[in-house]
Amino acid sequence: MSCALTTGFTLDCRQSNGGIEAVYFTEIANKATLTAASGVITAFTLAATKKFFKYELRKKTGQLEQNIQVNNENGTVFYEQTLTVKLDKLEVNKRNEILLLAKNNLMVIVKDNNGKYWLVGETRGALLSAGKGTTGTAFGDMSGFELTFTGEEPELAKEVDSTLIATLTA
Repeated sequence: MSCALTTGFTLDCRQSNGGIEAVYFTEIANKATLTAASGVITAFTLAATKKFFKYELRKKTGQLEQNIQVNNENGTVFYEQTLTVKLDKLEVNKRNEILLLAKNNLMVIVKDNNGKYWLVGETRGALLSAGKGTTGTAFGDMSGFELTFTGEEPELAKEVDSTLIATLTA
């Protein structure tokens, strides 16, 4: 069988943290080359003058979920990637950039709170699928934007080697 299992897992120490520290966006059309081995991206270049743009997030305002979608009748499996982020403050520069995010098919690098980087939308892209701008109601409520990006991929998100980030964002 070509899908034979290869390993087991032991119980790890309690050293895993939830949440997202930052996200990086670029258009999927900017991808030039990508090399991966065993689920880790080891080489990644973008078209000339193109880069990923970093969006820093406040604590507890971002999440990446990857849902396994199986259709037994059709013999198919794919991975639905859902990224949610909150950007504080209603500001014109954020508004204008969100308009551009909504018009593009994107690749997103997600930096989690464990210092790992994950690529969302590697082959088919991710789209801004929902969102809102809100003033909140009470004085202490969030005023800003809540955005949801979704993608469907043939594999779970690959880890991006952290040594590639500086080049991809320069």
